[in-house]
Amino acid sequence: QLIKMLTTKNVGKIDRIIRLIPAISTLFLYSSGIVTGALLYVLVVVSAMLALTSILGSCSIYYFLGFSTCPISGESKKN
Repeated sequence: QLIKMLTTKNVGKIDRIIRLIPAISTLFLYSSGIVTGALLYVLVVVSAMLALTSILGSCSIYYFLGFSTCPISGESKKN
């Protein structure tokens, strides 16, 4: 079931773009020196998780909730 959770496409195009915004913002904040220390590490972890789900097109939280923003797959967890 872990493989199915990781390979089920459930993140749509607009959702993927929205998930990339924090990653780009964190990169900007880091490069400009605005955010440092522990807050930077927290932002990097959260941004990395969002970017990874955006790249893979699969979100484990969506899978467990039976939710999908992907028009192609649109599967729910009711099976």
